[in-house]
Amino acid sequence: MNYRLLIADDHPLYRDALAGTLARHFHNCELLESEDLPSTLERLQSTDIDLLLLDLNMPGSEGFNGLAQIRNNYPAVSVVVISGSDKHAVIQQAAGFGASGFLSKTARPAEIVQCIEAVFAGEQWFNTEALEEAEETPLPERLTRLTTQQLRIFQMIAQGLLNKQIAYELDITEPTVKSHVTAILRKLELRDRKQLIREAQSLTQLG
Repeated sequence: MNYRLLIADDHPLYRDALAGTLARHFHNCELLESEDLPSTLERLQSTDIDLLLLDLNMPGSEGFNGLAQIRNNYPAVSVVVISGSDKHAVIQQAAGFGASGFLSKTARPAEIVQCIEAVFAGEQWFNTEALEEAEETPLPERLTRLTTQQLRIFQMIAQGLLNKQIAYELDITEPTVKSHVTAILRKLELRDRKQLIREAQSLTQLG
């Protein structure tokens, strides 16, 4: 299958280097170039582009405005954001605006190739740690999802009490406790009781 790639970057040397890397590894790709947002939009309008490699900082594009406009007008085009910054906040915003991947301008050729192959395969290419950091809601905020009874049980589990002991203390059945524990794990987005205890103890230590 043949692909058409558009490299949108206002630095000729970087465009040449990136085009050289792609040409060596993707022989079935047609490579096009643009140097600012207006010429990029013109290319997208006049040509069927399969993948856009988009520099965040080009003339005509302020921050993520260019990406937002492209995703809105050309939703079928996959976009890999290229940036001189690899801060987690930048990666998170790129994903949030609908990019399929993110590459730092310091990325090695092998990483660039892996990213393009992943996007061609319908996958995404992001720093997993950055996205997990964005998705994680602080535990204190998650605790507000619990009912009064569930919060009491959470505190008891944190103290090391077993389900049988909790049932006795609260004068409820052990199956009821188990049902509450299942709900607590789901609401707090935790895998198991061990993680619950670990998270609860870390919260106590912070306090």
